[in-house]
Amino acid sequence: MTDRRSLLRTIFDAAVAAAHPDVVLSAHLRPAPKGRVICLAAGKGAAAMAAAAERHYLDTLGLDPSRLTGIATTRHGHGVPTRRIRVVEAGHPVPDEAGLKAADETLRLAAEATADDLLLVLLSGGGSANWIAPADGVSFAQKQQVNRALLRSGAPIGEMNIVRKHLSRIKGGRLARAGQRAAEIVTLAISDVPHDDPSAIASGPTVPDPSTLADARALVAKYNLRVDDAVRRALEDPRNESCKPGDGAFARAQFEMIAKPKASLDAAIKVAKDAGYEVIGLGADLQGEARDVAADHARLALQARSEGKRTAILSGGELTVTVRGNGRGGPNQEYALALADLLKDTTGIVALAADTDGADGGAGSATDPAGAVIDQMTFAKMKSLGLDPAAYLANNDATAFFSATGDLLLTGPTLTNVNDVRVILVDPA
Repeated sequence: MTDRRSLLRTIFDAAVAAAHPDVVLSAHLRPAPKGRVICLAAGKGAAAMAAAAERHYLDTLGLDPSRLTGIATTRHGHGVPTRRIRVVEAGHPVPDEAGLKAADETLRLAAEATADDLLLVLLSGGGSANWIAPADGVSFAQKQQVNRALLRSGAPIGEMNIVRKHLSRIKGGRLARAGQRAAEIVTLAISDVPHDDPSAIASGPTVPDPSTLADARALVAKYNLRVDDAVRRALEDPRNESCKPGDGAFARAQFEMIAKPKASLDAAIKVAKDAGYEVIGLGADLQGEARDVAADHARLALQARSEGKRTAILSGGELTVTVRGNGRGGPNQEYALALADLLKDTTGIVALAADTDGADGGAGSATDPAGAVIDQMTFAKMKSLGLDPAAYLANNDATAFFSATGDLLLTGPTLTNVNDVRVILVDPA
């Protein structure tokens, strides 16, 4: 019989490989300009994207190295060697001083672009936290506090970014405004957001923003976020409104999506089908509270098992966790923990839930888990250790639970990010 734990990992790896910068970037890069290529990258795939751009311009096109410059800001532990584009490792999900300095340098390089230069902006998930440039009157510490409050609120990423955009000098189209003297501003993005909204990826630094200051204020109220008075004043200041369609900043700006969650989910589905499973594809844009989504998916799995169907249930998107306890985890681990509680008396069902960037929640370390796996070994271990998954769930402490059972999925940085992949395999008895 197929090792289903190994098959789960193969399915996940296929999703990741389909979105790696080495695979998806070079076909979209523009010809060399008359002047320089100024590369500005941010996100968990930023360094890998920068390295791929270097290979294209320096090796394939033979561009003089003096005509290539830039900075790539990525999460700690996600750096790779580069030749001309400087890599800075910075904080994520909570920004740090390295990201603050890198964002300032990014804005400076953009402002230096001339009518002969190509401003090449490479974005991937995580860029919003990596590029931290607080609006005037808002301190770095206050911006960090807002990010922490948002992360604990249970707000989906799109809503979090609406608030972030209106407290920033780089997000919401402002990077394009800084670099608008360039011959072209070309943004190539790896999507990590539901429905692939360009204004949500890394908080849309080079595209028009449809959201408003009023929207940001409404979200602060909706989630009862505790923010300093300086933040409230900034959200009332018309000067902090983001860039809207028709702004001159976008006259020579182009945006292209080079990898989407759906393509990665399709790659995962193919592996499951090739392994003989009938696939239930739930889409690449799922949102919702992790434990609630897990309950829905557990019902689907139990139904498939009762009908004697060999079934694979696959989904993407980005789930959320409303933090009420003081444990550690992330939405994928919480989803897997909820499944473990619901399926603990069932045979023939295994599951994996993981973030394609290799880090699910966590403390911002390169060694954070990507997610977790559950199968019969999980259930046996939790019974032998007397672990109560419901108690761990109540404390949002999925990492401790899966550390005890040995079921954390540890991939290390994958150097891309197309959101989460969840796989449930059902094999009737």
